[in-house]
Amino acid sequence: MKDEKIKILLVEDDANLGILLKEYLESKNFIVELAVDGKEGLDKFNKGKFELCILDVMMPFMDGFTLAKEIKVKNSNIPIVFLTAKSLKEDAIEGFKIGADDYVTKPFNSEELLLRIKAILRRSNENHSIIDSPQNNFTLGNYTFDFQHQLLEINSKPQKLTTREAQLLKLLCINSNEVLDRNFALKTIWNDDNYFNGRSMDVYITKLRKFLKEDPRIEIVNVHGKGFKLLSPNKY
Repeated sequence: MKDEKIKILLVEDDANLGILLKEYLESKNFIVELAVDGKEGLDKFNKGKFELCILDVMMPFMDGFTLAKEIKVKNSNIPIVFLTAKSLKEDAIEGFKIGADDYVTKPFNSEELLLRIKAILRRSNENHSIIDSPQNNFTLGNYTFDFQHQLLEINSKPQKLTTREAQLLKLLCINSNEVLDRNFALKTIWNDDNYFNGRSMDVYITKLRKFLKEDPRIEIVNVHGKGFKLLSPNKY
């Protein structure tokens, strides 16, 4: 993926910051489309094709978190970076739960943001090959898991999974009965193994454990200092 071919959607209600950031990124060979509020941002996203979104959190008509949820419905894999004046951990965790790949607090250094963008795009490109491996159907004891349709089923009772729940379960299945390294999982799915992403992954692990509780042979156990292990009579 070459920089000059990468198109970014920038949604920022601060006109001066938006223009300056747009000009800076364009000088680095990105194509940037600027929107000044969440509603305009969603409209531009629906009409265009983008490789990454940079979203301000506090905006009129539609805030960045709401916009990100709408974007993820359309394209669950697109990387999202939040820009915000907020510095509370709760806000950052909320952003990562929605599916953010990074969370940058204002004021920020433009060069640092550029490096983060490039790292996200590089990791996203490298790690999709693992998630996109041809193995998409798994048997876990009495469960069947269809990764492509994000469905986990037992006794004819289907459970629809979110994109990241499905991605995490697929990694666990591929590594069943072996340790799935925590940092590897974070970099593969979240593109970064920072503290907030780690907290987000723990939430997803808890959800998967709940979904898998109907077969006592299936268990996701913590491996202290390393990661997780999916215990199953099936191995892939």
